[in-house]
Amino acid sequence: MSDSTFLMYLLALAGAFLLPGPDMALVLATGAARGVATALVTALGIAGARAMHVALSGAGLAALMVTHPEALQWVKWAGAAYLFYLAARLLQAALSRRDAEETAAPATAHSARASLVRGFLTNLLNPKALLFCSMFLPQFVVANGERMGLQYLRLGAALVLVGLLFDAVYAVLAARLARRMRGKPSPYGKFVLPTVFVLLAGRLVTG
Repeated sequence: MSDSTFLMYLLALAGAFLLPGPDMALVLATGAARGVATALVTALGIAGARAMHVALSGAGLAALMVTHPEALQWVKWAGAAYLFYLAARLLQAALSRRDAEETAAPATAHSARASLVRGFLTNLLNPKALLFCSMFLPQFVVANGERMGLQYLRLGAALVLVGLLFDAVYAVLAARLARRMRGKPSPYGKFVLPTVFVLLAGRLVTG
């Protein structure tokens, strides 16, 4: 792949990650509600899921889903069910008396692991992310160039790293904007994430 083609690929990735989507919404909402550290851990989980999507699309699973729409629909419903489950858990925590203490306390290993898994599964159970990889990456693979597997690996690694960079920027911006907009924690801030998860679930099912 020539340098100009790879630069075009990076610009196309930047354009894709600048468009509003479920991953951006999740990172922004997490950064605003839970702070930059939790949002960055969530972004790492999303990056891990993107790497999985790259591998699955290379293995042909995306093509299998296209030829079997019922499988695609099952993945959609599984993703929506998971997002509704997260919304219910977060809402339950928001209504509990311990929520204020847990929010003010430093992040624990358990909360970091939960944020990582949340980001990973939210992206992994979004079939659109898998279909995006399967349709976008092959357009930049040169058939008569170096081994196609190696090209695909490089393109996939660039996709994951560029996506992580954008998510990290979104996490920092959301956390800083949230701090500036409120002098003290809003009593409604704890309901931001549950609302986002419900909206993402509805978009996943109807999209």
